[in-house]
Amino acid sequence: MSVQTKICGLSTPRTLEASIAGGASHIGFNFYPDSPRNVSFDRVAQLAALVPAHVKRVGVFVDPSNATVEQAVAAGHLDIIQLHSTTPTRAAAIAKKGLEIWGVVAVRTRADLDQARLWRDVAARILYDAKTPAGTLPGGMGLRFDWTLLEGFGHQMPWALSGGLDVDNVAEAVRITGAPLVDLSSGVETAPGVKDVDKITTFLKAASNL
Repeated sequence: MSVQTKICGLSTPRTLEASIAGGASHIGFNFYPDSPRNVSFDRVAQLAALVPAHVKRVGVFVDPSNATVEQAVAAGHLDIIQLHSTTPTRAAAIAKKGLEIWGVVAVRTRADLDQARLWRDVAARILYDAKTPAGTLPGGMGLRFDWTLLEGFGHQMPWALSGGLDVDNVAEAVRITGAPLVDLSSGVETAPGVKDVDKITTFLKAASNL
């Protein structure tokens, strides 16, 4: 089984280069102002220039305005738009811009997984992430959900796993869920928003053996 990897919340050339060198299939830029990983349009433009064509650039948004999406896409030459806290109806309007959409389904119980069916006609991929407490960030908090909820679940479209992943648990996560793509942010940080080159390299090496 070959597992793809996405390193999210990148903001510096060194950590971006480590992600690419380590074999990440996707890299993520965060455009949510309240996140410690938020990057400016100018910074994203600089970083996007370093990304080779075989690595997909993902813009991470939380129910964004049209103006935010347009500016981010132009600055980062994005391939994919990842949408947190966004309805499928709103996502469908954003999809008219022609980019691939990933819909995030926040999970705490098995019933939460049923939200995935609402995205079938909108998203190219579902990202299952841990549901965070009310009033906190919708992702990137190092929280994981019960991965056994995904055992035997009938996925009707491509999907990815996120939430609390790191080098110590990624093998277990993939074994339990069969995730074809794993997405992490805080698991390769020394502090919120501060990515670590060594952590990125170590994680990607471990993931490459799955």
